[in-house]
Amino acid sequence: VADRIDREGYTLERNENFVLAVDSNTVQLVLEKELDREQRHDLKLLLTAVDGVIHVTVLDANDNAPVFSQAVYKASLPENSPLGTRVLTVNSTDADEGMNGEVTFEFSRMSDKTRKMFTLNHVTGEMTVIGALDYEDESKYEMFIEGKDGYGLSSDTKVIIEITDVNDNAPVIYLKSLTNPIPENASPGSEVGIINVQDRDSENNRQVRCSIQQNVPFKLVPSIKNYYSLVTTGELDRELVSDYNITITATDEGSPPLSSSKSIQLSVADVNDNPPVFEEQSYSAHVTENNIPGASLCSVTARDPDWRQNGTVIYSLLPGEVNGVPVSSFLSVNGETGVIHAVRSFDYEQFRSFKVQVVARDNGSPPLSSNVTVRVFITDVNDNSPQILYPALEGKSFMTELVPKAAHGGSLVSKVIAVDADYGQNAWLSYHIECVIQLVYLGNLFVVQL
Repeated sequence: VADRIDREGYTLERNENFVLAVDSNTVQLVLEKELDREQRHDLKLLLTAVDGVIHVTVLDANDNAPVFSQAVYKASLPENSPLGTRVLTVNSTDADEGMNGEVTFEFSRMSDKTRKMFTLNHVTGEMTVIGALDYEDESKYEMFIEGKDGYGLSSDTKVIIEITDVNDNAPVIYLKSLTNPIPENASPGSEVGIINVQDRDSENNRQVRCSIQQNVPFKLVPSIKNYYSLVTTGELDRELVSDYNITITATDEGSPPLSSSKSIQLSVADVNDNPPVFEEQSYSAHVTENNIPGASLCSVTARDPDWRQNGTVIYSLLPGEVNGVPVSSFLSVNGETGVIHAVRSFDYEQFRSFKVQVVARDNGSPPLSSNVTVRVFITDVNDNSPQILYPALEGKSFMTELVPKAAHGGSLVSKVIAVDADYGQNAWLSYHIECVIQLVYLGNLFVVQL
């Protein structure tokens, strides 16, 4: 191949694009093969003639679209990324020059939600965060970025942004069911309620442990996933503790861990498990004989720690007899107050004391009861005159004793015997003479005449 092309006195250095066309008047440089500026933007051809060299400059045409450095861009951001955080920078080149090679960037094919989260620098291709990211709301964003040169040629690339979870959600405790109040006779292991725990985070951040305070007779038993049963661990007694404030705490396994608590007010329902109990083991009442019927003798009191009707006490007399007579003929008791009244007037000389049984019964179902003994002591009143048993009175008011004639002074004439039905000092007797004794001589005897 010749290094030069000769045309009638002109010589052109051999090249791939141009040839010489020489006629009688002109020498023409003819383009034989198309030019490609991107391969070679400057050509120097050596044309030998009488007077010098020709320099040819190739002008650019916008025949190249921008080309991104990656077909897909990927980035990962924690959900707590602050506003203004740089996400990534896309890069595109255009082989053209000048305006034909100047590339600008803009979003294309993206949702309105994504558009509120990110912004794009049209010149540099840098993406930044402009919205609050939340893994629990959206864990992945996809969009396209278009690169366009100055005269409208364009291409695009795909951008995928993964949002990573941060432990920013505390567990939430839900009370699904609760037996409230719970009867105090519930057996240990009885289910009181069902608890559900949820955590919106993922993986370890959503693994939750539940606990309950130690000073209550309840515990949490794991059930199906994220569910717990609240059950009793011992016997309940409303009379000791009538209400419980149960605090349930849920803690996740994030770093650092987050926790939350929920309080449950649980009441213990009364069961009639306590009989009435009298304040004293026995009661004593003292009444003076000849009392007025209906007089109050004493009062009995019984306490029942149960609630409402289970703790309401009613008093009554236990049926019985006193000296063969029904006890109800002697006493009555006020069913509400426990005050015992005399039904009749008592006579100490008939009987000095007796005892009855008072029953205290509650209004539960079935009712419970207890008894107590009440002893009634009758006090004597000096209501009986002495009775002379000897010597017996003759007629209305006279009696006669015979005294021997030879009786000396101080000799026993007669002995008077008297009794009094009363008691104690009321039955003590003293004697004195209230009339003149006359001695009547009848032959060999004296007759004492009162």
